Amino acid sequence: MIGKGKSIAHTRASMQYGWNQEKNAEIVYTQNLCGENPKEVTKEFQMIQQMNVRCEKNTLSFVLSPTIEDGRTLSREDLEELTDTFMKEMELGERQAIAFVHRNKAHTHIHLYVNRIDFQGKAYKDNYIGKRSQRAAERTAQQLQLTTVKEVQQSKTQSLKHIRREIKQIHDRIIQQHRPKSFDEYITLMKRQRVSVIPTINKQNQLQGFRFQYKNHNLKGSEVHREMSGAKLGLALSRNQRFGQKLMQNNQVSLMGKAVEISGNMAAKVTKELAKQVAKRVRDTGFEIGY
Repeated sequence: MIGKGKSIAHTRASMQYGWNQEKNAEIVYTQNLCGENPKEVTKEFQMIQQMNVRCEKNTLSFVLSPTIEDGRTLSREDLEELTDTFMKEMELGERQAIAFVHRNKAHTHIHLYVNRIDFQGKAYKDNYIGKRSQRAAERTAQQLQLTTVKEVQQSKTQSLKHIRREIKQIHDRIIQQHRPKSFDEYITLMKRQRVSVIPTINKQNQLQGFRFQYKNHNLKGSEVHREMSGAKLGLALSRNQRFGQKLMQNNQVSLMGKAVEISGNMAAKVTKELAKQVAKRVRDTGFEIGY
């Protein structure tokens, strides 16, 4: 479950969004209120807020989002308990509050509005409220045996690790078995294995690298593996070139039938590696070979 929180001044407008009937909004929690619409509840908030006119952002707005799987099974009573537990974890105490659930999308979520001013006219301290909301939501999920953010992140990490490994294995097979000699050839071969290789072009219209799209994942080359950054990929292809033939000409490469300029950083790395290859061949053969 994810929790977000902030202090706001536009109480009525925000509450009207939370109470939006078009989103099938349903009240799942209320405390110390009797109003039957956003206007009436806002007035009740304002009566208490007049006790502390120095506090401008005098309403607390929270969004509590269980995972999609958890949200499908939570009843109104469950959502009420979730909200009440979160209130306690945030140490909000006895004050006015109201919460609505939105089920108009696959992701069930709660909009919670709490009067920042208590019945003694004291304002709730909202420093680091965003981080505190996240932690309170994590503790709430643990208490109610719901999926926590940490568990979701761990699951995503494991899934992503598997995807990265698959892409790298496909890349290695292409490089070792087919030895592509150009970016176009490499892109075509990868596509046959259901991996889309997408060039990344910067604002100067220079090639910086590539993104890899596979099984609904879209990753930068360096995110897949350090050997798959734009420069490293260029180096791998340059090794497959017939000796004396450059992958690049005048800091340009052939890409999708067009000459594309490459970024300075990528060009420098590839050129440096090509120079090393030439030097090594010269040492190995004892002859000076034109480049």
